[in-house]
Amino acid sequence: MKPAFSSRKILLRKIEEKEKDIKFATESAAVTEVLLIEDAGFLEADSGETTTQFTQKQIANSVDITAAAKSFELNLEFGPYRAKYTKNGRHLVIGGRKGHVAAFDWLTKKLHCEINVMESVHDVSFLHLETMFAVAQKDWVYIYDNQGIEIHCVKRLNKVTRLEFLPYHFLLASCSDEGYLSWLDVSIGQLVFQFNTNLGRLTLLTQNPWNACLCLGHAKGVISMWSPNHREPLAKMLCHKAPISSVHVDPSGMYMATAATNRELKIWDIRKLEGPLQEYKLINAATNLAFSQKKMLAVGSGNIVEVYKDCCTQSAKRPYLRHRFNNSIGNFNFCPYEDILGVSTARGFTSVLVPGSGEPHFDTYEANPFQSKKQRQESEVKALLEKIQPDLISLDPTVISKVDVPTLRDKIEAKKKLLHLKPPKIKYEPKNKAKRKGGRTAIIAKKVRQEEAKKEFVKAKRASEVKVQQKKKGAYNVLDRFK
Repeated sequence: MKPAFSSRKILLRKIEEKEKDIKFATESAAVTEVLLIEDAGFLEADSGETTTQFTQKQIANSVDITAAAKSFELNLEFGPYRAKYTKNGRHLVIGGRKGHVAAFDWLTKKLHCEINVMESVHDVSFLHLETMFAVAQKDWVYIYDNQGIEIHCVKRLNKVTRLEFLPYHFLLASCSDEGYLSWLDVSIGQLVFQFNTNLGRLTLLTQNPWNACLCLGHAKGVISMWSPNHREPLAKMLCHKAPISSVHVDPSGMYMATAATNRELKIWDIRKLEGPLQEYKLINAATNLAFSQKKMLAVGSGNIVEVYKDCCTQSAKRPYLRHRFNNSIGNFNFCPYEDILGVSTARGFTSVLVPGSGEPHFDTYEANPFQSKKQRQESEVKALLEKIQPDLISLDPTVISKVDVPTLRDKIEAKKKLLHLKPPKIKYEPKNKAKRKGGRTAIIAKKVRQEEAKKEFVKAKRASEVKVQQKKKGAYNVLDRFK
């Protein structure tokens, strides 16, 4: 009993020390909030003006030199292009339909690699670090490093149309032209799950950062949510009466925006799976949607992109910003921790300034835009140690931290019953029932007599063997027979 008691005391002491550390961290964070003086900031128009009148040239001339340098344009000839940022927003990878792929640090404009894969490129995505990125090419998915060297070719992912990377699970999710949905674990290089959704060609894919579920848009106006643990969708939402043209979930996992070909735009609370919060009727059907960290929504249709502010909680009367391009839009993404909207078009890439769209404060343990090589290596090891298993992906990620009360109650009641149960009565029936007169007692007496006779026989046999041995030794006399 003493070792168990001492181990219990050690465990209680560790719990108390951990609670003290948590309390100290909370108090320190509250004290240092005064030092966070950065503000997101927004465009403010004078009386009689609107923010949509401001052009990118006017905004770039009004901001500081550092912010103005973030607005640039790349004129390329291998489009239409698709682009993705890293988790910390520092690096960018672009891929053109005609085979042009490039990765670079867009802040310093330092080029990591630039290659031509000599076949069509449908989508690109960074993996857990900027040193590796995936490219969905004509037939298969290829993994390249930041030097442009091919690391791996995943032939089980064929005819992929869209890619999404789940950073906390190390899963590369993809949907294909043949209707297959796949999850590839890049830490061990194995395919976790792959099945046919039986919903036709899949071209609209996005992830919910809150629970890591995948959201697919379909031609029947339905949004389906998928997990690698089930062959059937976890949930289905009939969002529109027309085919879905675009879908996106905001980084906090609270709101989902959907657009259809009938020019409708709806905002949903994805946690409730109920009716839409806001409904809008657009001039043209939206082909691209993207949420920023500050709940701004970018809507792209044709060659025009419009940014709406506070459109989730209340009805937005007019756009916050509007920008027109010379070519049609391929896709766009808000850069994390920056007031930048990266738009890839049919003829290149453009970085658009959107004041107030990015989160001004970042956690260096979560995503550090200024990390060094050593910090990057340490963060990779830490992320691998804290990797979440694919089995935990569900609609409600808080279920894992809750107690299953009905099951626990049943277990407790079962243990209580075991303590008060009486031993069961055993019905014993002998194999050989005595049917003769005397019953069981006569059979036992007969066996006793047989055992005694057997003992006497053995005793006599041993005595005769002793006499034979004495005769052989010469100790036997002829007159011994008269004894």
